[in-house]
Amino acid sequence: MQVTYDQLREKARQLRVDVIKAIYGAGSGHPGGSLSAAEIAAVLYFKEMNLDPANPKDPNRDKFVLSKGHAAPVLYAALAERGFFPKEDLQTLRKMGSKLQGHPDMKKVPGVEMSTGSLGQGVSTAVGMALAGKLDGRTGRVYTLLGDGELQEGMVWEAAMAAAHYKLDNLTAIIDWNGIQIDGRNDEVMTVSPVDEKFKAFGWAVKVIDGHDVQAVAEALDEARTVKGKPFAIIAKTIKGKGVSFMEDTNAWHGKAPNDEQLAAALKELGGDR
Repeated sequence: MQVTYDQLREKARQLRVDVIKAIYGAGSGHPGGSLSAAEIAAVLYFKEMNLDPANPKDPNRDKFVLSKGHAAPVLYAALAERGFFPKEDLQTLRKMGSKLQGHPDMKKVPGVEMSTGSLGQGVSTAVGMALAGKLDGRTGRVYTLLGDGELQEGMVWEAAMAAAHYKLDNLTAIIDWNGIQIDGRNDEVMTVSPVDEKFKAFGWAVKVIDGHDVQAVAEALDEARTVKGKPFAIIAKTIKGKGVSFMEDTNAWHGKAPNDEQLAAALKELGGDR
């Protein structure tokens, strides 16, 4: 899609507003890791990926797998903004009978390629999708977004090894490197650093960027398309809870909904209406 960087920044801001409203309405959810990925989601869904909401099963479409499935609110916000379902559905998040569950459901939500939540399984599925695309001669690319704490899962590295072995240059993995997981800072819980060197050692091409710079995200995705014979990993340095000052850089908002006062403060900072 032809969009400007200013338009992408505005999309990221709107995604954050929608995330906060949806989690508030649900009374539960995961704001921290959803807010940190807003620019990544904005660039993927409004510039990078070849998608058609009117034909969501196009065999040559690009595919996105949210490996850190608990960040479903930002995925739902992007899908709604892109036209896969009405935006008002976001207010049904986590409510009885809603298709928008706490983790994405591929059988109920248009545009969701894989049901995720168990960490490590999303990236593993993305590797399978990319391999299948190669075998079938499809033109679509596969993208997956991982949390940095998710890298503590052994199957992530099995998937990384397989992706390099099969030379999956149609696969791009983005690591949302905000440095914090549910129990605290990654380096205190179980360090996975240096992530860039690990992916290189597993045979991937690697780019380290500022994950809140939409131009940097877009340019890294452009570079991924030029790499042949190996998968591409983007290490996106981000801030957990980005955009809402009292949610930033803390695990306290990994999985908690704002109250009335906090909602008002968050929306004021984000420039959104209640």
